[in-house]
Amino acid sequence: MAVLTAVVKIAKSIIEAGGSVVGFRGFTEEPAHSTQRLPGGVELRRYEARVAAETTVDDPDEESARRIGFQRLAGYIFGANHVDIGAPKRAPVVAQFRGGRGEKIAMTAPVTQYASPEGQWVIRFFMPSAKTLESLPAPDDPAVSLVTAPAETIAVRRFSGSTSPDALAAQTAALVQTLHDQGLEATDSPAVWFYDPPWTLPFLRRTEIVIPVRPAA
Repeated sequence: MAVLTAVVKIAKSIIEAGGSVVGFRGFTEEPAHSTQRLPGGVELRRYEARVAAETTVDDPDEESARRIGFQRLAGYIFGANHVDIGAPKRAPVVAQFRGGRGEKIAMTAPVTQYASPEGQWVIRFFMPSAKTLESLPAPDDPAVSLVTAPAETIAVRRFSGSTSPDALAAQTAALVQTLHDQGLEATDSPAVWFYDPPWTLPFLRRTEIVIPVRPAA
């Protein structure tokens, strides 16, 4: 058993060193934040306002909606965009993705997903911190929009393994219980943050359940 554990640790180190083979980490920017640790492996994080590209998907299947949303947003950052007339001119990096020849925008992590009050799925890519709403090109796809995510305090439960709807529901329930135990008040619905592409080995994945909470007085 000890030998098997050692082999798994070595394999994990080798695969993680590959970076692009297993996920975004090591190569992509994450939004800056401050962190406070709570019992049960939960973190409280404080994020300032961030710019994001998002799309709403009307699909009852959670995983299908995530795939559709990811494709739309990936199209935007890989060139399906344009500079509006009157916007400041920049030297674009020409790229092609699903026919797009606009500016290429660096991928960041995480990719987020949450259910809207109307029961649709909202998928979101955060933009690089150097970007603003004014400097970003406009999406070619009318289903993609640029938004400012407000500053917020969130409770985060990190895990690896399956990201099936049942697994996400179980992790969400565990985070809700921790918030109850700590006397923290949720201010919005849960979201899921994904840090790796779907082909990542389950035990290497980094996934987080996120619930906005009321900051301590």
